[in-house]
Amino acid sequence: MIINAIDWSHIAHAGGWTAGPRFTQRMQAMSLPPADTRYAPHALAALRIVAGLLFLAHGLVKLFGFPADAAPGQQELLSLFGIGAVIEVATGTLITLGLFARAAAFLASGEMAVAYWMMHAPQSFYPAVNGGDAAILFCFVFLYVAAAGPGAFSVDGLLRKPRSDTQRLAQA
Repeated sequence: MIINAIDWSHIAHAGGWTAGPRFTQRMQAMSLPPADTRYAPHALAALRIVAGLLFLAHGLVKLFGFPADAAPGQQELLSLFGIGAVIEVATGTLITLGLFARAAAFLASGEMAVAYWMMHAPQSFYPAVNGGDAAILFCFVFLYVAAAGPGAFSVDGLLRKPRSDTQRLAQA
């Protein structure tokens, strides 16, 4: 974190004020410890899997009407909702498995952006009113997965060839 990198004892402001030892101790006590990133790939995988399963569930409602009482129910395959359902089932499955996860997440993110601006935003400016909060969340979660990759527990990770130490250092 930036605060940890600052040597507070040498900070001087425009008026010639220099931080004393008491100020330095207080600022260092307020500093957060460095983040522990050991579990970041696992947290990313949990986010990817849960979001992928929820996205798949949204597509199954529109494509097959499953579960029976869920809105909006089964849709015509060649309608806008039907095409969206196919995209949601396909990308939701791929994202959950972590197979072609970046491309699938990018496509799903784009679909949710289009869905929000076409279906939800015209109803109201406020997502809580127009019902578009799930579309916004899906859009940005999938955009993050597209940028960060699938994380742990992915088929993409299993298919990736193990790299030698030399190749890893060359890419760093």
